[in-house]
Amino acid sequence: MRVIKLALLIVVIISLFSCASAYKNINPNSVNYLSESEAEGLKLEYKYDLLDKKYAKKEVKKGVKLVALKITNDTDRDLVIGKDFSLVYANGSDIHILDLDKTFVSLKQSPATHLLYLLLTPVNLYTTETKNGYQETTSSTPIGLILGPGLAAGNMIAAGSANKKFKQEISDYNIYGSVIKKGETKVGLVGIKSFSHDALKLKLK
Repeated sequence: MRVIKLALLIVVIISLFSCASAYKNINPNSVNYLSESEAEGLKLEYKYDLLDKKYAKKEVKKGVKLVALKITNDTDRDLVIGKDFSLVYANGSDIHILDLDKTFVSLKQSPATHLLYLLLTPVNLYTTETKNGYQETTSSTPIGLILGPGLAAGNMIAAGSANKKFKQEISDYNIYGSVIKKGETKVGLVGIKSFSHDALKLKLK
């Protein structure tokens, strides 16, 4: 009975704390862009819902959306995104574009939360047997000494590794402020402050 109760306790704790999520690369070059708009010689293709697991949950919780952009410059001059043209909502209202660090901090996993697994450290596995009609404990194994620190360390390492990949990709594809030459198509990622999936467009300044 003790073993069953212990197993249930472990299952409940793990389900409450949950495991770290791996990061799946987005690669904006291979994204299937489902939405587009054209105006003033600029073509915009974009896609929301790029993240999954804990990163997707952070988007909902923080009101931050990571958006993949594919921009084609068919004007007669080179343009800088954010300087010569801007990303706006389809109704023309401004979009709050987040810088790289703010996007990362808002959406990254928190490795420190996995320290809660250390609560498993005091857990012991007891073996009992019945003697003269009474149950007696015959041995005690401190499995929590391995289980707690092991799960904490493993998940912290996994979360840290996933965050590193996430930050590297949004850095590699940071399109805001970059030059898009005339006739060029460029892809990238941008973080915006929004709780919804409103239609987007580009607007020359």
